[in-house]
Amino acid sequence: MSGPGALFPDGSYRFHLTLRRGEPREFFGAQDLSGRLLQERAKWLSENPARYAALLPGNEPLLAEAAELGEKAWGLPRVASVLELGAAWEPDVLLLSPDPTGAFRLRGGALCFPTGWALDEKIGHPLDFIHGVVPGLNAALASPIQQFLSRLKPGAVFHRDNWGIVATDELNLHPSRGLPVPALPVVLARLWLRVEYQALLALPRTRGILFGIRIALQRLDEFVQDSTAVVGLRQALATMPPEMASYKKLAGIRVKLIEFLEEKSGF
Repeated sequence: MSGPGALFPDGSYRFHLTLRRGEPREFFGAQDLSGRLLQERAKWLSENPARYAALLPGNEPLLAEAAELGEKAWGLPRVASVLELGAAWEPDVLLLSPDPTGAFRLRGGALCFPTGWALDEKIGHPLDFIHGVVPGLNAALASPIQQFLSRLKPGAVFHRDNWGIVATDELNLHPSRGLPVPALPVVLARLWLRVEYQALLALPRTRGILFGIRIALQRLDEFVQDSTAVVGLRQALATMPPEMASYKKLAGIRVKLIEFLEEKSGF
């Protein structure tokens, strides 16, 4: 996984489509020897299967191709449904494919650990709709994302990262759960850096995209022991547009958190 330099590039906060090549098995294959990830996935899928897994009719070949790849190439269990996939694979998985206009739409997936969004509200929609809630994202990256996905060749996986700051170490931030958001007073031991490590892989037969997400959490009082991380996070927060801070639910703590980080870094 990437370090602070990849999460917080030099300069002001901005959208960037920074992609790194990787090996698919290293991302999608089993990593958690404790088995806790799969236990928690099974819990959410059992409690409310329709909330956390879905596949639009007609997209069975897309699921079958992903499942075959998981079994034959990455050593994952054989699965026959999106529910089974959600319980057997450690990452969250979203399945996309182009519509007749070439726009990629979300066709289904298993999303047990969402970062504040609901699968049933996005399924069937194109990426510009899905990304529409993120201030400025479509204007900055809609065209590059579409071009990248359209040209993506089967084989290597491509990685990118997305970060936020949250007030819980829960993996499942589905909006229906009403979990707390960052608020004053700022206590670093009660805040976590939440990173989505994302992976994109082209599926040759269906022309679909397998989009994987793994979540990593690090408590902020531990994260800021790294001086590079402190400088990068402070710069990102200080230069983040107000509407983005509101979207990330950081508007209420941003000024105070920057002060903490300035003290830590000596600025």
